[in-house]
Amino acid sequence: MYQDEIILCSASKYTQKYYLNEDFDNLPTEVKKELRILCTLFTEDVGGIIMLVFDSMGNLNIVTDAAEEDILYDEIGCGLKIKRIRKEKKELFEQLELYFQTFFLS
Repeated sequence: MYQDEIILCSASKYTQKYYLNEDFDNLPTEVKKELRILCTLFTEDVGGIIMLVFDSMGNLNIVTDAAEEDILYDEIGCGLKIKRIRKEKKELFEQLELYFQTFFLS
């Protein structure tokens, strides 16, 4: 069992980069595309950094961060967008959690 969190993917408004953990390269192309779109649109809308992270129990969490000097970061919009993502992508997140629990925690 994993002791720490495992990053699935992340995106940064500051570096204009997207990252997908190479351990998840075998995910279907459409899922990888959807994750890329989700993360990059998030950072374009509210700024900062977003990470989709599996905890040691296999739960998929959304983690965000912003530079302290980033006056354009929308903290309220961030919270609202996370709620919307959780609702709209509930099925995707559940499938990703099942995938992680099956292939990484068993």
